[in-house]
Amino acid sequence: MQPQRERSEVRPRAGWMVMGKRARLSALEVCNILITILSLFPVASLQCKILKCNSDFWASTSNSAREEEFCTALRAYNGCVRRTARTCRGDLAYHSAQHGIEDLMSQHNCSKEGPTTPPRARTSALPPPPPPQPPAPDSGGNAGERSDGPEVCHYERSVPRHAPQHNYTHCGFFGDPHLRTFGDEFQTCRVEGAWPLIHNKFLSVQVTNSPVVPGSLATATSKLTIIFKNFQECVDQKMYKAETDELPAAFADGSKNGGDRHGANTLRVVERVPGHHVEIQARYIGTTIVVRQVGRYLTFAVRMPEEVVHSVEEGDDQDLYLCLHGCPANQLIDFRTFRARATETQANARVRSGTAPHGFTYQAARARCKERLPVEDLYFQSCVFDLLSSGDINFTMAAYYAFEDVKMLHSNSKRYHLFEKDPFAGSTAPARLHWLQLVLVHCLTVYLWMECCSAQL
Repeated sequence: MQPQRERSEVRPRAGWMVMGKRARLSALEVCNILITILSLFPVASLQCKILKCNSDFWASTSNSAREEEFCTALRAYNGCVRRTARTCRGDLAYHSAQHGIEDLMSQHNCSKEGPTTPPRARTSALPPPPPPQPPAPDSGGNAGERSDGPEVCHYERSVPRHAPQHNYTHCGFFGDPHLRTFGDEFQTCRVEGAWPLIHNKFLSVQVTNSPVVPGSLATATSKLTIIFKNFQECVDQKMYKAETDELPAAFADGSKNGGDRHGANTLRVVERVPGHHVEIQARYIGTTIVVRQVGRYLTFAVRMPEEVVHSVEEGDDQDLYLCLHGCPANQLIDFRTFRARATETQANARVRSGTAPHGFTYQAARARCKERLPVEDLYFQSCVFDLLSSGDINFTMAAYYAFEDVKMLHSNSKRYHLFEKDPFAGSTAPARLHWLQLVLVHCLTVYLWMECCSAQL
C-alpha cells in the first residue's frame, strides 16, 4: 500500500492533469465557435491567400543553392497555389503565379512529380528573385543579343516567308461602359467592380468600373491593371497600373521596357500625350494597347493577333473573358428599356422643373454627338446613351477617341463602323412590313384551314 505522503504528492499532479484536459476541451470549444462563425461569414474564410503562397516560396528559396531544394520548394509552391484556386480564380496575382511556376519549372528542369516539403520560414529580409542574366554575346559580337533573337522576340518576323500572314483583331472598352469584342460584337454593360477583359498565356487585363451617377446602371472604368507574363528570353513579367488622374508612362516598377533580357525592347511604354494617352507596344506577341484618360475615366483599346487571342491554357476558366466572350447576359443594358425610362424621367423632370435630368434631352444629345461622330453608327449611339445616362460631356470625346483607336488598330477598314437598327428609334418601315407579311400569311393559313374543315362537313 502506498504511503499517505506519496499519495498526497500524486493527487496535485493528477489535479493538474485534469485541468490540462479541461483546457484542451475549452480550446476545442473555441475552435468549434470559430468554425461556426466562419461558416456564417464565408467571405472571411474564403479570402485569397495567394500572397501567402508567394512569400512562403521566396522565404524557402532565398538561401537555397541546390537545384533539388529549389524544385522541392517549387512543387510545394505549386500545391499552395492550386489550393487557392477556388478563392483566387479572379485574382490577377493568382494567374500570374500559375504562369510563373511553369516558367521556373522549365528553367530549372524541375519535375512536377516529387517531394513537396512545406517551405521553411525565415526571419531575414527576403530579396526579390534575381532577374535572368542576358545571354552571352554571339560570335558576331552583338553583345546581349543571340542570333535567334529576331525570330523569338519579334512576332512579325516569326512567320515563314511563304506562310499566310497573321490575322489581327481588335477589342475596345470605353464610356458607360461599351464593349467591342474581338468578334466585332458591340455591347453596353453595367459590369460594376473588377472584371477581366483579357486573360491568356501572355497577358492579363482587368478593369475596375465605378458608378457614374448614383442610382444609374451605368458605370465607367476608374482603374486598369495589365500584366505581361514572362516570355522565354524576351521579357520579364511586367505590370502596368492606371487609375483616374494617374496614367503613368512606365510600368509599376518604374521601367519602360521588358526588363534585363535581350529582347526587352520588344515590350515598352510610350507616352503620346502626358497624363492622357499612353501606348504599350508588345512586339514579341504582335500586340499594341492604347490607354487613355478622358474626363475622369479610362478607355482601353488593343490590337492582337487571333493566335494570341485564343492562346488559352487548359483548365483556365475563360467564361468571364469579356473581350472574347462579351458581357454576361445579366450584365447587359437594353437600349430600348433605357430609352423608355429616360423619356419618362425627362417628361417628369420637365413637369417639375422645366429641365431635363443631367442637362440633356434625346435631341440635344444627338446634336452634340453629331459634332464629333457624323456617322450614326454604334459609336454615335453609345455617345447618345452616355450623355443621357450621365450628362458628362466628356463621354462624347470618349466615344470619339474609341472610334479613332479602331481606325488605328483594326486590320479591316470595312469593319470600322458597326451598324444596327437604331435602338432609340423603334421599329423601322422594313421591320413593320415584315411583321405585316407574317400576319397576312397566318390569316391566310387560318382561312384555308377553316375552308377545308367546312368542305369536309
